[in-house]
Amino acid sequence: RMSTLVKVVRYHLVKPDNLVLIPWAALVVGFIINVMVLAIVNVRIPGTTSGGQGPVRYMGTLATLFVTFAVAGVTSATRALPLGLSLGLSRRSFYLGTVLTAVSLAVVYGLILALLQAIERWTHGWGLSMGVFRAPFVLEGPWYLTWLMSFVLLTLVFVWGVWFGLVYRRWNLIGLWAFVAAQVIVGVAAALVVTWIGAWHHVGHFFVTVSAPGIAGMIALLATLLLAGGFATVRRAAV
Repeated sequence: RMSTLVKVVRYHLVKPDNLVLIPWAALVVGFIINVMVLAIVNVRIPGTTSGGQGPVRYMGTLATLFVTFAVAGVTSATRALPLGLSLGLSRRSFYLGTVLTAVSLAVVYGLILALLQAIERWTHGWGLSMGVFRAPFVLEGPWYLTWLMSFVLLTLVFVWGVWFGLVYRRWNLIGLWAFVAAQVIVGVAAALVVTWIGAWHHVGHFFVTVSAPGIAGMIALLATLLLAGGFATVRRAAV
């Protein structure tokens, strides 16, 4: 079985456009744009000194990597699944091998992000007080926490994207809209309940006080639930 899953990984990496090239190309382009904007406009914040010694300006560009990786999950289910099944793979083997591909890449990508974050700290934000590979309260700790959070977040968004693609494969556009609507309803209902019992300050206090490994554990649990949902959906996904 493991040999089959490894073959699925190799199958996905034969053309690494969606999983490798596009996510990192989008991040590199965003990084270059950030550097150009800050270098040309030369944004000044009171108290900022030259040489990138002022307050860090978080750019949010890192989100492009996670968004494009989620889109790669969608395309892995919508575009790669039919060809995979035509090559003799079972639906479950294809799904588990696809997840194994994402998990393996997430491990490597997390290490790369941790390295880039270390360089960013060492150069004081690339000499511009710029925070590209740091995110407040999420990716701002030691390198191993950055790696852990990046790993679980990348796995989460990919598995979520794969589930979207499988829902579309199984129930077409109507099912996809129903799937999106169900998630929106659950989110709104949860927000209304928290508002009704007046517990927003407790929620905020929880996320402020909980440790980074604790948050990573919750994200990993959510990713596991999404993984189970996708595994149940792929059984009868149309091709």
